Amino acid sequence: MDATTLCSIGELSRRTGLPVRTIRFYSDAGLVAPTTRSPAGYRLYGLDALLRLELLRTLRELGIDLPTVRRVLDRELSVAEVAAAHADAVDAQVRVLQLRRSVLRAVAASGSSPEEITLMHRLTQMSGEERRRLIDDFMDDTFGSPGTAQGTPAAAAMVRAATPDLPDDPSVEQVTAWVELAELVGDEDFRARMRRTAVRQAAGGGTGIEGEAGEELMDLVRRKVAEARESGIDPLDHRAVPVVEDLVHRFAEVFDRAPDAAFRDWLARRFEEGHDPRVDRYWRLVWIVNGWQVVPNLTPAHPWLIRALRGGHDA
Repeated sequence: MDATTLCSIGELSRRTGLPVRTIRFYSDAGLVAPTTRSPAGYRLYGLDALLRLELLRTLRELGIDLPTVRRVLDRELSVAEVAAAHADAVDAQVRVLQLRRSVLRAVAASGSSPEEITLMHRLTQMSGEERRRLIDDFMDDTFGSPGTAQGTPAAAAMVRAATPDLPDDPSVEQVTAWVELAELVGDEDFRARMRRTAVRQAAGGGTGIEGEAGEELMDLVRRKVAEARESGIDPLDHRAVPVVEDLVHRFAEVFDRAPDAAFRDWLARRFEEGHDPRVDRYWRLVWIVNGWQVVPNLTPAHPWLIRALRGGHDA
């Protein structure tokens, strides 16, 4: 077909693969006007109409609406402008679908109740900005708004440095962690606990027994407990005895105490004072949501060690 050749609507349908009724609709809408009409009044289309129709079909297959297509055909918008805008829209749709897929997998894996499913869907459907606002509200209420007299800048900075940020295509574990985290930061009791713990940490690095024992010994404690846990050693198992005895003697040397039963009880009480399971849980959830590798100082050494020191009594 060249610039001087005219074809009927049926021929145009065969060339493009579009139904005659679709071409007639586009023609009646003024999107692809006939070049002329035959003596019998039938529409005849030239090369320009064929090219417009092929571009129109391509844009429609990409999901672009007819008003926008018309503006492209009339050269009010460039194809590049439309493609860029539409690509952004598709990106947003992909993110929604990825998140929806992750939620469905989390539901399938956990067998969630209808109430849990509703909560999970509501929390994960938040936009990135809404999720940030949820965490910002937690930060401001817990530590005071930045720049205010009642704020605790060092503690707030420490927590803000690890702000949880759910990725666009989260794993089942990340979705589940985000839902639990969102509920946790809305709890007033937890906010008070977090404030006390973070302020102590920001003021002196270690808290309580950890600060007094020193970083070197505490690193050893976390490593030894992590190894025991990875080996499947329960704190009340006889296999835990040499681990605990070694650590007790090391603490006794630091504190210049005898490694006896009274010292073990004192040590257990000191670790109980410095351990808040809900704060530990917050940090573990943040690490999961952000997809970070859990660092050694977040390994839950306190509960294992306290039970081992107590020798059969839960912490």
